[in-house]
Amino acid sequence: MEALLTTTTLSLSSSKPHSALKSTFSFSSTFVECIGRRIDASSSPSLPLRFKVSANSQAAPASMETSATSPIPSEMKAWLYGEYGKVDVLKLDSKVSVPDVKEDQVLLKVVAAALNPVDAKRRQGKFKATDSPLPTVPGYDVAGVVVKVGSQVKSLKEGDEVYGNINEKALENPKQFGSFAEYTAVEEKLLAPKPKNLDFFQAAGLPLAIETAHEGLERSGFSAGKSILVLGGAGGVGSLVIQLAKEVFGASKVAATSSTGKLELLKSLGADLAIDYTKENFEDLPERFDVVFDAVGQCDKAVKVVKGGGSVVVLTGAVTPPGFRFVVTSNGSVLKKLNPFLESGKLKPVVDPKGPFPFSQAVEAFSYVEANRATGKVVIHPIP
Repeated sequence: MEALLTTTTLSLSSSKPHSALKSTFSFSSTFVECIGRRIDASSSPSLPLRFKVSANSQAAPASMETSATSPIPSEMKAWLYGEYGKVDVLKLDSKVSVPDVKEDQVLLKVVAAALNPVDAKRRQGKFKATDSPLPTVPGYDVAGVVVKVGSQVKSLKEGDEVYGNINEKALENPKQFGSFAEYTAVEEKLLAPKPKNLDFFQAAGLPLAIETAHEGLERSGFSAGKSILVLGGAGGVGSLVIQLAKEVFGASKVAATSSTGKLELLKSLGADLAIDYTKENFEDLPERFDVVFDAVGQCDKAVKVVKGGGSVVVLTGAVTPPGFRFVVTSNGSVLKKLNPFLESGKLKPVVDPKGPFPFSQAVEAFSYVEANRATGKVVIHPIP
């Protein structure tokens, strides 16, 4: 689950074949290696959590930092699909028109973008009833540099490094034009300054997941002194629920599930109890929790371990009372609120060891996410 809103219009007939899209696109809106030890956040506040350290975890190239000084072209590269289906409907187009900017928006030079399950489900046509018209440039999460501002933009200026979830509501007419492109237009209210200690690719994987984790905890009534069980603790949302519950909300105890190889990751994130779901059934635990945050679709089991009067937050699958589902609302103010925790190192992004994927391998990134193999977030970086 994930979420956001915004409408965009294309001066394009969705019935036109893909070959005709090039000339008619016109937009008007636009893991620190886990080695069995606790990670000392204060000693490495800028380091993202990874299962494997690689050269890809270097800071973004200086050229990306200064992209705001480059002239804005009229056309750009973007991934798009003109029909719903499997990953093979994704096409890379090099002559997509750079989107116009509305008065409350800024134009971003995209430096990094991240994939979320909602991107795949949307492409598969699971949200046809409320989706924007095809063709679609996918992508919700973005990190980039402001290169142009609308007339009503008050706090952002050209050259600012920002990040955010570009759709206020994930399933209600999400933007036709997403972040899998060189440029994208975003409402100012959905963005926040990029945390100073994070690279663009680290920041890009945060918005939708951290907003979902935060809103879910708030809606559940979670507060200091309460206990929580996170189902799917090594995932994009689950990894942040663990950290938020512990560091921001003041949880008395955090338990989380994962496969055998990811138990140390859960502990490094702050989990007091790491449960191997391949060997244990969490519903057989003798204790009960104030909140269960279900990110894997096991609400029927989750309700067996929640205390009377407690809550079960459900992101996917069937809902069994007292479980509840919600669609997150993207809000830059939430990111601004959490920035100090990110900059202090109390909260860390968890980036899948396979990434980041280069822009040219977006199809491979989608396939990886849809195979449910990812740990943390899958990020596309760099973007030309």
